[in-house]
Amino acid sequence: MGRKDIGNIVEIMKKDFKSAFSNPIVTIILIGIIILPSLYALLNIYACWDPYGNTDEVEFAVANLDNGTSFEGQNLNVGNELVKDLKNNTKFKWTFVTEKELRDGVYKGDYYAGIVIPKNLSSNIVSITSDDPQQAKLEYVVNVKANPVAAKLTNTAANTVYTNLNAKIVEFINLAAYGKLGELQAGLASGAEQLSGGGVQLQEGADQVSSGAAQVEDGASQVEEGSEQLQEGSALLEEKSGELDEGKQLVDEKADYIQEKSDKLEQGSEEIQSTVDPSLIPDGPVKEYAEGNAKLADGSGQLAEGSAQLAEGSVQLANGSVQLANGSTFLAGKSGELAEGSAQLAEGSVTLAAGAEMLSNAAAQALFTASAALFSSADALSSITGINETLLGEYFFAPIKLETHEIFPVPDYGSNLAPFYIVLSMWVGGLITCVMMEPKSSEGTKYSPFEMYAGKLTIYVIMSILQACVTLIGAYILGIYVDNYLLFYFSAILVSVVFMMLIYSVISAVGTVGKAIIVLLLVLQISGTGGIYPIEIMGKLFQFIHPYMPMTYAIRLIREAQLGVVWSNYIPALAILLAIGVVTVVCSVIIKEKADKPSKYFEERLEDSGLF
Repeated sequence: MGRKDIGNIVEIMKKDFKSAFSNPIVTIILIGIIILPSLYALLNIYACWDPYGNTDEVEFAVANLDNGTSFEGQNLNVGNELVKDLKNNTKFKWTFVTEKELRDGVYKGDYYAGIVIPKNLSSNIVSITSDDPQQAKLEYVVNVKANPVAAKLTNTAANTVYTNLNAKIVEFINLAAYGKLGELQAGLASGAEQLSGGGVQLQEGADQVSSGAAQVEDGASQVEEGSEQLQEGSALLEEKSGELDEGKQLVDEKADYIQEKSDKLEQGSEEIQSTVDPSLIPDGPVKEYAEGNAKLADGSGQLAEGSAQLAEGSVQLANGSVQLANGSTFLAGKSGELAEGSAQLAEGSVTLAAGAEMLSNAAAQALFTASAALFSSADALSSITGINETLLGEYFFAPIKLETHEIFPVPDYGSNLAPFYIVLSMWVGGLITCVMMEPKSSEGTKYSPFEMYAGKLTIYVIMSILQACVTLIGAYILGIYVDNYLLFYFSAILVSVVFMMLIYSVISAVGTVGKAIIVLLLVLQISGTGGIYPIEIMGKLFQFIHPYMPMTYAIRLIREAQLGVVWSNYIPALAILLAIGVVTVVCSVIIKEKADKPSKYFEERLEDSGLF
């Protein structure tokens, strides 16, 4: 760029400054252009300064139809209690009406929304203590058509009623359960006493089992001694049984001998009797001898008969003695087995008694432990059931307190929105300036496209600085919260200058087409920069374009400077914003060199149409 180029650029600049102050109308228009963007920002910020702080002017209708109920002998009307709470709530303008008035008013738009409290609200709440609990319900009536934001605000009001009601239900349930704790505490104390008594009885039983075990142990010793004696007697019987067998054989032999001799004696007696008949012998010594022989033949017959009986009895006696010996031997053997079994039984009884004693002692100890635990639980419940029910109700209403720790706290909603509206106003200011003071083409002049671009750029930059200064003064007067004033002012002026250079460069390069591009970017950046709503909840298109929009980094720059700087956020945003500005200027200069003439032709054709 030579000296001539610089001279031409300076010449254009001088003409612009002269034109700005030579005509009062132009000066007034320029002042308007400087002030207008600030109004766009400041009025929107003021309007949104505390929108949720004025909801007390939003009417919200409430129709209470609750008939109430009774619980434990006391009257209960949750609907009336809810109405009483709402009358003390200043977040909305609560209007208490009939059901018909509510429905008609919401339908016509007199009320944005309302809640109908049904007749059975209290009875349904109390039903939680019965076998057939019923869910309590509220009817929320809202006119969505009336106002989109009002519908959202009344949702908050409905949630307020809903939250208060749920809190009362929870409080009621908890207090009802708290009343049952007293019964549980008494039951636990009674159960602990019964367990303790059972433990004492088990200990007494264990003592009796121990005493019985000692007696069984003594009896076991006696049984063991008797078993030994039975075993000795069994051995003796077995030994004598053999002798009896020998005696039996001898008796059998002698019995046979006696039987044989008895038969002969009987036979001889019969012969004597057959040969001598005393009746045929005359009286005298011979007759007496014959009678004596007859008598002798008769003790002989009897003797033979008695001997035979004696022999037979001896055999029977011998057989009986053998059977008796065998039976005694068998009895002695079984008696030994019985004695051994009795000893084993006694030993098992002692072991069982010892186990029973251990079990009884363990069970008694367990009962005492359980009893102590129940007494402890009963004492703990006793301390709980002694709490004041009013305090307990408040605790159940909010058992946990949420403590909020704000990082970079902002005192008002308007200050929080300021970065978005300030940046947006600077973009709008650049657009208005370039539309009202349209960049010129070099066609038909002695200047080159670059000389025309550079010469005109100065007044646009000055306009952007003035627009930023007016906006900053208004922000100060409005009371916008600023954490770092120096950084905030620097960042705001820088953003205004970069935006003005970007918009001027695009419109200077391609004329009316550039204006369309800037307007399109404005529309996209309102939703695609995360200025108000998190970009994560916006559509996929806006999430995609978010990293490429100049306002994305301008808002981040202003937000960090105004509300608390994090340098790892500020410096990258500054670098990217400057890079976007530089790239846009370079590209625009290149395009203007090539497209200045076609752009001039395009503008002339639009003017010829009479519409532009």
